[in-house]
Parts: sequence; C-alpha cells; structure tokens
Amino acid sequence: MTKSEFSAFKKKEYSKRKTERTSLYQTIWRWHFYAGLIFLPFLLILAVTGGVYLFKPQIENHLYKDLYEVQAESKIVSPSAQFEAVKERYPESEIVRYRPSENTERSAEVGIVSNNKSYTVFVNPHNGKIIGQLDDDNRIMDKIEEFHGELMAGTAGDRIVELTACWALILIVTGIYLWWPKNRMKVWGVIIPRVSKGKKILTRDLHAVPAFWISAGMLFLVLTGLPWSGLWGNTFQQLATNSGFGYPPSIWVGEAPTSKTQTKEVADVPWAAESLEVPVSSVQQYKKLSIDDVVNIAEEQKVTPGYDIYLPQKTDGVYTLSVFPPKAQDEATMHIDQYTGAVLADYRYDNYGAVGKIIALGITLHKGTQFGLINQLIGLMICIGIVAVGISGFILWWKRKPAGKLGAPKSPELKTMKFLTLIIIMFGILFPLVGISLVLVWIIDNLLIKRISKLKTFFNA
Repeated sequence: MTKSEFSAFKKKEYSKRKTERTSLYQTIWRWHFYAGLIFLPFLLILAVTGGVYLFKPQIENHLYKDLYEVQAESKIVSPSAQFEAVKERYPESEIVRYRPSENTERSAEVGIVSNNKSYTVFVNPHNGKIIGQLDDDNRIMDKIEEFHGELMAGTAGDRIVELTACWALILIVTGIYLWWPKNRMKVWGVIIPRVSKGKKILTRDLHAVPAFWISAGMLFLVLTGLPWSGLWGNTFQQLATNSGFGYPPSIWVGEAPTSKTQTKEVADVPWAAESLEVPVSSVQQYKKLSIDDVVNIAEEQKVTPGYDIYLPQKTDGVYTLSVFPPKAQDEATMHIDQYTGAVLADYRYDNYGAVGKIIALGITLHKGTQFGLINQLIGLMICIGIVAVGISGFILWWKRKPAGKLGAPKSPELKTMKFLTLIIIMFGILFPLVGISLVLVWIIDNLLIKRISKLKTFFNA
C-alpha cells in the first residue's frame, strides 16, 4: 500500500467512525427525546406527589392533631378496656387491628370494619374515652400515596408508573451520554451553565447541567421505588425471598409452616416480610389470648413502639404484629399463636438477607424517614430538581421545534439498530414492560413513521 493509498484509507476509516458516532449520537438523542416527551407528565406527577408524601408525618400530625394528641398522664387504661369502649360505641362493628399508644401524649388506634368499610377509632389511653374516628378510605396522605404509586387507577395505573420509572432510567442513561463532554471535562456548560453564550446555549445548559446534578438522586429514587411496583416488584420480591434460600430458620419456632397464605394478605408489613408464609395457631381448648396479653408479649420481645396488631380472623389464625419505624433497622414482623401465646415467627432486620436489608434501607431513605428532616429535605430537593429539569426540557423542545413538526432529532440509519437491539434485549430481560415498549416504539418509528411521508416529515424520520 502506497503512502497516498494509506492516507486515503485512514481518511475513509476516520469518516466512517465519525459517521457512526454521529449516527449513535442521533439514536440516543432520539430515544432521550421520546422518553422525555412521552413520560414527562407522569414524571412530574411522581415528583410532585413524592415531594408532598415525604412530609407525611408532619402533615398528618397537623391534619389530625385533635385525634392524635392527648394530655399526658401516668394512668393507662388496658387495651381490653379500650376495646370495650369501642364495642360500646360501635356495637355492629368488628375489631381487626390495634395500635397501642407510642408515648404518653399519643392516642391509641383501634381499627374496625363496619358495613364493609374500614375505620380507625382513636382512643385516649389514659381514660378509655373515644376521641373520634377516620374513614380509612379518606385519609389525605393515603390518597396521595395511591396517586403516587398507581395514579389512582388500580393495576393499569401501577403499570404506567412502573413503565415511567423504567423509562426514567433510559432518560438518565441517555442524558448522561448527551451531557458527557466530547473532548475534555470542562466547567462551563458541563458543571456550570454558560450565562454569556446567548439564550439558546443558556436554555440548553439550564436543562443539561441541573439534570446532571440530580441524576444520581433521581436514579436512587427510581431504583428504590421499583420494588413497590406490581409486576417487576413482585417478581423481584419472589426471587429475592423465595429463590431456594427461603427465610432464616431462626425466625421460626419449630418447623416452618405449610400455609400458602402470605403475610401481606393478612397485614400491612415491611417489604421483606410480605411473602413470609403465615403459620397457624394450634387449635386447642385453651382460652384465646386477650389483647392485653399480646401487647405484653410485644413489650417483652422489645418490639419498637408504633407497631400494629392484626387480630386473627379464623380459628387457626394468628396475631400478626408489624411495625414500620422511621429507621429500617427497627422493622419487625411477628406471628403469635392466638391460644398459647407462643411466638411462631419473629422476623426482623437482622434476619433479612443482604438484598432484604438493602431494599429496607432504600425504602426508608426513599420515604425520607431514615435520617429525619435532612433526609426529607434532600428528597424534596431531588423532586424539585426533577420538576425543574422536566419543565426546562419542555421549554427547550418548544423553542427549537419547527412549525408544523414534532422537532424530534433526525432518525439515524437502520445500521445503528445493532446498538439499540442490545439495549432492547437487556432492558427486556431486566424490565419486561420497558422491553415491550421499546419494541413497540422501534416498530412504530421504523416500520410505520418512515413509510408514511406525512408522518416521516412530521417526526423528522
């Protein structure tokens, strides 16, 4: 090969690599554009509702102050006496749950079911008097949680939220690629917005730079939120808790139960205990335990205050205790024989496997309770950042969008689909919903839009 031929070969290879890089950039930019445009409304909903829910303790303490707070006294009325007061006031109801007072200035809670509706009755633990009641379906923060988790649309809403979370991962990954400096790391335009380069550059930087700063926090919120999702979360939970390792033998007294009922079906329990099989009480001629006995057992076992006791609904059912404390390390789930008082299972943070501990910590950090106010404020800053970045991205698109067109980045040649095929396969395995959606978007983009001239022009395909 002559020198001139070698030079021509190098130029050709350089041009080829440059074209491939440009095509790859366009591909990633186009996916980032689609992800942002389609899922922005849902991301804004998740950020706003999540930011509000972070302050659930403060909000509920204010909203329900008259129900929560009592005058501190040394005298305590027994739980059974509190039950009698509730039965006297609500004779047609069934008591299903009890939450002892956490401290001398906090009311006790008695959960009842009346006419197929659930209510929480608040009782002054010092004199046994009924303070008031709440319809469990109308708790404001529970509504916000439901909106945050499933858009108040049941299973369909849950799937949309899960899909949004998965596409948020694509937004983060593609955004980091687009943000990454092509030559060397710079300060202006990479870490700090450029304020003297004109409105166009500034608008771009006000989207890209803040997005970089919140990307780690956003990624954390997405990953710690996914375990709650209906499809991916349930599958992950089954793999994490029932994949041949089972639960540590130390949580059972005797052999593990043969019951197929999961604890989440009878009580509201921490994530790691949701799939825990419920044992059965040894049905005998013994008198059933009183609620006083169960509370005494909980205190003897040093269960963190703030726990709920779910009453057995069958003759072989058990008392189930669960607590969602601010710190993951204080979580506990306990099953107690309703006749003998034997602790059949005691499942706490120390019993969790590595995955269970990580998820438990992730959930308390996600909810803003693990480190108190500082945890809440950091979470709020991330939520505000998501809203700001989303709005700035919309403005950036709107200002650059040509009249009569969507303004999508130019569609690359199909040759670059090898890279996307790998991504589709990877996401399809890890996140089935996003894998399916990626295939659908690819089909629409390449087999429909590119074949219809008007759509091709509108979508810049």
